[in-house]
Formats: sequence, C-alpha cells, structure tokens
Amino acid sequence: MSEEIKSNDFDPEAILEVRNLRKCFPLKKTVTGKVTQELIAVDNVSFKLKAGETLGIVGESGCGKTTLGRTILKLHAATGGQIIFDGKDITNYNSKQMRDIRKEMQIIFQDPYSSLPPRSTVGGILSEPVEVHNIVPKDKVKDYVLDLMTKCGLRDYYYERYPHEFSGGQRQRICIARALSVKPKLVICDEPVSALDVSIQAQIINLLKQLQNELNLTYVFISHDLSVVKFISDKIGVMYLGSMVEFGSKKDIFANPLHPYTKALFSAIPHPDPKVKMNRIILKGDIPSPANPPKGCRFHTRCPNATDICREVAPEYKDYGNGHCAACHLLG
Repeated sequence: MSEEIKSNDFDPEAILEVRNLRKCFPLKKTVTGKVTQELIAVDNVSFKLKAGETLGIVGESGCGKTTLGRTILKLHAATGGQIIFDGKDITNYNSKQMRDIRKEMQIIFQDPYSSLPPRSTVGGILSEPVEVHNIVPKDKVKDYVLDLMTKCGLRDYYYERYPHEFSGGQRQRICIARALSVKPKLVICDEPVSALDVSIQAQIINLLKQLQNELNLTYVFISHDLSVVKFISDKIGVMYLGSMVEFGSKKDIFANPLHPYTKALFSAIPHPDPKVKMNRIILKGDIPSPANPPKGCRFHTRCPNATDICREVAPEYKDYGNGHCAACHLLG
C-alpha cells in the first residue's frame, strides 16, 4: 500500500510530479503467462507541474501522449516509476484508495460525442458525479449544476436535452462541465479541440483559460496543434516514441528549441505572413514501431544529423539551464 511520502522527498510546490514513468502493454505471452514481447507506450517520462500551470504535451500520433495522460490518472496501471499527486505517491493506489482522489483528477476526452452517455440528459450527466462524490447536499444539486452550466457557456434550458441535440462545440462544453463538476485540481485535456472548427476551437480554448483563472485549475494539455499549445501552455513537453525528448518553459522552448525533433515540429507551424519564407525541416520515413524501438537514440532513424553514437547509445536526458531539458548527443 502506497503511503504519503516524506515531505523532503518531493517538491512541495508541485501539485503533480511524474518520475521515470513507464507504461508497457504485453503483446505476446508464454503458456505460463510470462511476457515475451511488449509495446513500450511511455518510457521513463519525468516532469513537475505547479498548481495553476498548464503543461502542453506535443508529438506525432502514436508517440504516447494520450497513454501518458491516462496513466497519470491511473486509467492505465503504471509499469514503473512514480506518480506523485498533491503530496501523495498514488502509483500503487487501488480503486478504493483512488475514490477520493478521482474527484481531484479529471479528464476531458478528445471525442465529446462518444464520451457522453446518449440516453442521459445533460442534467443527468452533470448531476451524477456531484451526487456520487457528495459535492453539495442533494436538495442543492440542480442549482449547482445550473450554475456550472452557466460558467461553461450552456443555457439553463439545455438541462433536459440529450447529447445528440447539440453541436460538437456544445458537446465539448458539456464534457468540460462534467470534468469540473467535482471541483478537481488537475484536468487532463486530451486533444479537446482537435475535432472542432477553428472558430469553435478558439471559444473552447478561451473558456478553458477563463475557468483556469477563476478556479485555479492545473492542466495537462495534449494536442497536435502547436499554435494552440503555445497560446495556452506555461511549460511544454515534446514526446517521441514514448520518451520525453525535450521539456521546458514555453518561452525557452519556442525561443531556443534544442532537440532536432522539436526543431522539425516547430518548422511546420504556419506563418500568418505569406511573404515570409518557411524553412521547413522535412523528416524522412515513418515513426518506428513502439513494439520494436530502434537501438540507441530512438530518433536516429529520421534525424538528418545522426552520428554513429546516436545509433548505438541512448542519449542522457540533461538539464541545459532553467529547467530546459533535452536528450540528444549533439548537444554535448
């Protein structure tokens, strides 16, 4: 059973601290149940996040962003490492121990339609978690839900409507309201605007920022859109094939990206001025399989500057000043 860790063993300012987190999924087993092949979805990821901050996680599809978020929430059991939330090591908490933690850690899913029960009204969807976790007395649940709907930009007469009666943006507002209904401290935003029109994306992002300021929320914001991440994030983590290849403040990473993969990602950000010539860095080949990652640096198969040591030895994840970390042999 995991107990509250000693006060000198974690950063007291960090609401979330992830240490060398690993998540592997078994692919093949022997008759006796021994795993002979596994898919490494998240590999030795570490970071800290203070209350009220937003961490943006970026990377290509299949790099482990969503699995990282779900493992932090313990929707997946961690294979290794530690998850320290609000001063408690919750890595090995069972479902009973997690019950009280659940209301402090919530998630907004990528697809609002499939994550909402189609046969429940908006009122029912938002009332259920409030009642289960005893957020307010039963006679005040409806008033509490109506007030929450107003904060999230939903009209009070939506209370009796069903999810299929709403647009994508409205459904995502319902999902945001559901996540905030239990008064969480940490919210994992799993690509919450990727399925929406650009104009609606802006509304949802502004809503998330407004709610964060009002409620002092902490976000882990997973996205493909670097422009959105730049707008909403305080810190940025770049993932490639399950590993965190670069991490730092938004200012440091955008002003001085260190890792070749980060530079390639940033070169794809469109510039509003059509006269500005873009220096695109085109990566050759596809991302390798996480079930059979390459030896040495995992990025060497696509890196234009790879050397012999990159092909043989995995680079060390180092701090290059002010918490700006990267894993690359080329940085010395």
